[in-house]
Amino acid sequence: QVQLVESGGGLVQAGGSLRLSCTASGRTFRNYAMDWFRQAPGKEREFVAAVTWSGGSTNYADSVKGRFTISRNNAKNTVYLQMNSLKPEDTAVYYCATEAAPRVYDYWGQGTQVTVSS
Repeated sequence: QVQLVESGGGLVQAGGSLRLSCTASGRTFRNYAMDWFRQAPGKEREFVAAVTWSGGSTNYADSVKGRFTISRNNAKNTVYLQMNSLKPEDTAVYYCATEAAPRVYDYWGQGTQVTVSS
């Protein structure tokens, strides 16, 4: 069994920053790509960012490029999402997920709420 625990969400004003963390247990974390997704009220869950097992390659949704940065520390079994220049439209519950194969997500965290006020 795998547990993913997100933290770092909260309320921030537009233009502010937050850093989300996702810590994994119960699996060889370093072997797998990790992703962040988000889901706003009334909307479908959407991809935000991904990082390969080594951290050497990243991918971002167009809506967050240049503002968000995904990274990981395999020694700490943790993946991060640094979010800068936040906008009200970034308000959502943010989830991390393990990517067992390309676009195959097998474990999810419980989510952390990010609210950006205007």
